[in-house]
Amino acid sequence: MSAINLNEVKFDERGLIPAIVQHATTREVLTLAYMNKESLARTIETQQTWFWSRSRQELWHKGETSGNTQRVVSVTLDCDRDAIVVLVDPAGPACHTGARSCFDIDPSHDLGSVLDQLYRLIQSRERERPDGSYTTYLFEAGIDKILKKLGEESAETIIAAKNEDRERLVSEVSDLLYHLLVLLVARGVSLEEIGKELRRRRQAGGASERA
Repeated sequence: MSAINLNEVKFDERGLIPAIVQHATTREVLTLAYMNKESLARTIETQQTWFWSRSRQELWHKGETSGNTQRVVSVTLDCDRDAIVVLVDPAGPACHTGARSCFDIDPSHDLGSVLDQLYRLIQSRERERPDGSYTTYLFEAGIDKILKKLGEESAETIIAAKNEDRERLVSEVSDLLYHLLVLLVARGVSLEEIGKELRRRRQAGGASERA
């Protein structure tokens, strides 16, 4: 997690600093809250989000009662050192209303959010192995079966693209992405790791060269 010198943080006259909380994988903005020096220190120490409630005038640990905790991936100060971005891996909804985000944004059509939700569902299938689940079947069949299906879906995607069948291509790409996520879960590779590598390539100029 990013190291921050608390003595360099510019808290306002109330001793607070705004904290923008984003999903570490999708970069979706989940909430805007405030931290004081103690809550920021606890956030860094425990690697879970702690905030200062302006209405209740007290510290609060996100998810302490609901279970919807947020594992902190990084904490970064802006250039003026008077605002913070906190990247998190959330264990549930960020908003007290039960919504994924506190902002009036529907992420249902956002590919990053959809892939993250599907990845988590596949993880739960891998853990729980419910009867009648195709995902359970793949995990129980083993890595060779997963790779075989991934190869088949890759070939079908190529055929759909070659035939210029738009609807079929959308369908086959969706199947391909699903099986790719199954492979990632089977091998213990997170979407966060993939995102980190893509960002590294973009910053190095590699991703743009491959585009």
